Amino acid sequence: MTTLTAMTAPTPMNEPSPRAMHGKPNAMPNATPNATRQAGEGAPISLEARQVSKSFLSGVVRLHVLQSLSIAIRAAELTLISGPSGCGKSTLLSLLSGLQSPDAGQAWALGQDLGRLNKRQLERFRLQHTGFVFQGFNLFPALTAREQVQLPLGYLGLDNRESARRAMLALDEVGMAQRADAYPAQLSGGEKQRVAIARALAKEPQLLFADEPTSALDADNGQKIIDILHRIARSHGTTVLCVSHDPRVVRHADRVLTMEDGMIRNDWLPSRAPGLADVPPPARAQEIPA
Repeated sequence: MTTLTAMTAPTPMNEPSPRAMHGKPNAMPNATPNATRQAGEGAPISLEARQVSKSFLSGVVRLHVLQSLSIAIRAAELTLISGPSGCGKSTLLSLLSGLQSPDAGQAWALGQDLGRLNKRQLERFRLQHTGFVFQGFNLFPALTAREQVQLPLGYLGLDNRESARRAMLALDEVGMAQRADAYPAQLSGGEKQRVAIARALAKEPQLLFADEPTSALDADNGQKIIDILHRIARSHGTTVLCVSHDPRVVRHADRVLTMEDGMIRNDWLPSRAPGLADVPPPARAQEIPA
């Protein structure tokens, strides 16, 4: 398998880093040159893969999913990773979120080399700085929408009053405050996904990872989810990294990474409406005690 061309020498996490561009980019409709980027311009690099490789054993065959892949992603952007099934996009998201470890290379998040964190430190990092949204919603049948959103806040040490307040603020932001007392069985698919986003948002994460968040939804609900994710990136300064096959996401993404065979084949910027206000970059993560 062809190895992805490496970026130049890694730069510090708070310095600009070259984009992973490999050969001539294909002609893409409404693509915008990198020199004119708006969203996240000047914001720090919040996620970085440095020469990461990952393989999996399938029976007696070892499948090389990623090979020496390098990429840098900035804060305050909705970055989309697209590509066919098996191209490595979900694996890349897992490495950058700390859910998996690379076989070689480094995954950096908010100035932390995730490979240097032990299991307890990594769990604490994810709790404090990340939010996850999955295709299957992952809601508890016996909990109301408000209780779903409150649940992870207790692990952050918030008391019931503060967690309830933040839960309602998050539900209101995704348009679900009026359904706060509803159980999952009483919600539509789009409403379930909005509750899942509120659960991630209530933690006030600097990093939000979304794996196929619209694939199980109809056109109207899928569009609502895309709008919410884009708004979170721009209004909160959150790094939103989304893996999706959904072509609707492309129009709203600030950056699109197209993957094939474990490589980034294209890195381009869709056109977007002017006039969106810049937001301040998130603070660097604090060192995590052992």
